[in-house]
Amino acid sequence: MKKRIFTIAFTAALVLSGRLSFAQTNTPLTLQQCVETAIANNLQVRQSEYQAQSDKVTYQQAKGSQLPFISGNINHGINQGRSIDPFTNTYANQQINFANYNINTSITIWNGSSIRNNIKQSELAAKASEMDWQQAKDNITINVILAYLQVLNGQEQLTVAKNQVAVTKNQVDRLEILNNNGAIAPSVYYDLKGQLAGDELTVINSKNTLESSKLALAQLMNVPYNATLQLESLSNQLTPTLYDGTSENIYQAASQQLAFIKAAELRKQSAAKRLLTAKAQLLPTLSFNGGFGTNYSSVANRQELLGTTDVATNSYVNVSGSKLSVFAPQSNYQTHKITYGDQWSNNLNSSLSIGLQFPILNGLQAKSRVNQAKIAEKRTGFEAETTKTQLKQAIDQAYINMNSAFERYQALARQLDEFTKSFKAAETRFNAGVNTSVEYLIAKNNVDRTNANFVAAKYDYLLRSKVLDFYQGKKLW
Repeated sequence: MKKRIFTIAFTAALVLSGRLSFAQTNTPLTLQQCVETAIANNLQVRQSEYQAQSDKVTYQQAKGSQLPFISGNINHGINQGRSIDPFTNTYANQQINFANYNINTSITIWNGSSIRNNIKQSELAAKASEMDWQQAKDNITINVILAYLQVLNGQEQLTVAKNQVAVTKNQVDRLEILNNNGAIAPSVYYDLKGQLAGDELTVINSKNTLESSKLALAQLMNVPYNATLQLESLSNQLTPTLYDGTSENIYQAASQQLAFIKAAELRKQSAAKRLLTAKAQLLPTLSFNGGFGTNYSSVANRQELLGTTDVATNSYVNVSGSKLSVFAPQSNYQTHKITYGDQWSNNLNSSLSIGLQFPILNGLQAKSRVNQAKIAEKRTGFEAETTKTQLKQAIDQAYINMNSAFERYQALARQLDEFTKSFKAAETRFNAGVNTSVEYLIAKNNVDRTNANFVAAKYDYLLRSKVLDFYQGKKLW
């Protein structure tokens, strides 16, 4: 027990220290590390794992019902006063020490295949629980991936916002010199200072969004929040290309790959076996029974004949007027206690029987179980079909969202290119004193806004693509 307590405490210390060091590390974390940490720490995943283990034990128990039931009984006791002598089965008025030893067995020979169907039902239920466990891991995996991409999006949005501040700051510094020398109207200088304050506010908002994304990722991984958390970039996946596949192809793959689809189908099959099990309980049960036992009594004894002598009795005979006593033979015995070992072997007994049990009336319990099993079969069948329908609807919607995101990304890429050219021209004209600050700020705001939208569209498309990859069971990193 001490060793076990030490092992548990040591393991808990390692897990805790690992989670703390994980949260405090400054080394960029990979997507795979984040996913593995989340799976190891997530509550829903653990609960699904324990349920799968519990259902597996239930399955093992169902298989064990094929084996004989064997029980042993050892009974030692003392009787005081008038009681039945277990050796002679007669009354004795004395203290009796007694012991009984019995072994009994029973095995079901036939019960309408109830045992076999129950085993299959439990096996299918255990497999369904394993699929639920896998689905819990899949769910946390896709959620971590989406949260991971949100952090990367937040980091890139923050970089864009800081670049906007740098561009505006350079203009403010240049205009400050011109304003101090009276070379420009003060309104031009203060317009740019106002723009700088707005850009700095965008940086603050971007930082807040980024930290919120880090917090969401930490919560999924079930680790303490760390403001210095750094993630490894997915540079090889950040160039969106047109997604390969149709919604129908994706659905066909998903219906074969996703664990929750398999779980629903397994539960449907398990419910069908449950119905067969319930129906079998309406049939007779044929069983074989056997027993073996012996007993002991402290008053058990045996009589040993020592010899026979003639002993005068109260009777007499009259012979010629003389009374002569009548003698009768009398056997002399010596009492010996029967030893424990002799009683063990002498009192051995055994029994064999075959029984046939007919269910006649049990308060409608068997009939109710059949009706409940029929309802369960219909429910699980409907749930399996509904799950497939909902999956098809979700894939269709995800596919539409993916196409829309890709088209929006392409449109913003073109718009960013045009606004970048427009801004460069406006900046050149503004620096030359040809454009007004209003024209310059309009051009700058256009390119800044489009740049932020372009980054958001890029990650939005990646998110949609990862969802479709998840449906098909593709590798997500």
